[in-house]
Amino acid sequence: MATMAPIDSTDARLPTAPVDDHLRHWVYRHRVTTRVWHWVNVVTLTIMLMSGLMIFNAHPRLYWGSYGANFDHAWLQIGPTAAGGHLLIGPVDIPTGGLLGRWKDGHGRQQTWAFPYWATIPSDYSLAGARRWHLSFAWVLVFASLFYWIAGLINRHLVRDVVPTLAELRVSNIWHDVKDHARLRFPAGEAATKYNILQKLAYGSVVFVMLPLMILTGITMAPAFDANFGWLLPVFGGRQSARSIHFLCAWGLVGFTIVHLAMVVLAGPIHEMRSIVTGWFRIPLTKGEGA
Repeated sequence: MATMAPIDSTDARLPTAPVDDHLRHWVYRHRVTTRVWHWVNVVTLTIMLMSGLMIFNAHPRLYWGSYGANFDHAWLQIGPTAAGGHLLIGPVDIPTGGLLGRWKDGHGRQQTWAFPYWATIPSDYSLAGARRWHLSFAWVLVFASLFYWIAGLINRHLVRDVVPTLAELRVSNIWHDVKDHARLRFPAGEAATKYNILQKLAYGSVVFVMLPLMILTGITMAPAFDANFGWLLPVFGGRQSARSIHFLCAWGLVGFTIVHLAMVVLAGPIHEMRSIVTGWFRIPLTKGEGA
């Protein structure tokens, strides 16, 4: 059995691989820090998204700048209509039927909050309750992210596996990966031990862009942090701009998650789930390889 280099570990003293079968290699793909951070984020970001939607229900409008109220111009808003509900993005009016803006709760009663009860924490309207959930898990996100970033720098996982090289950023290389993904051609053999450029760009956008922006805009929106982090207000252009960026990053993470889950299913959910639970991933041999 051939054991390949792990994707995110520089430690040669790896756990013992499972017994090989069907002429396949075992690859130690994710070390403990990555796996723990992944599953902590699954729980944390789910609760933060659902509690955040309840907070958004209190004022379902977004603005750019320092101020925002009912009679100010909103670039996005969700509300009820006679026919159901709608999403307004600038001048674009998108009907949402009974999904957003006007919907029926679990008791069959009509409600006119932006997001339905099954998508929020708590399910019954409670701004105070949603804030408690959101802020509690915000601290989990902050400390878990700091732990991951520090560990990733120490073991060089971020530099070695997530940051793309100049050669990988060539348009021809990116286009090649786009075509392979469109044709559902997944890497095998040695190529499976490394993130491709699309994975690096996707993971990098989460690790280096969206999560830091989520944390910093969250601090910007909180008046309690003004004394020590007041400089963030002009950086983001005011609390309402910070709220808009926070909202966009949250849905960016939702989009990333949808694509991520789709790729897991297409690539083989059993093997992918095993790798993020145990660290070990079984890949087929490339053409011409021996056992």
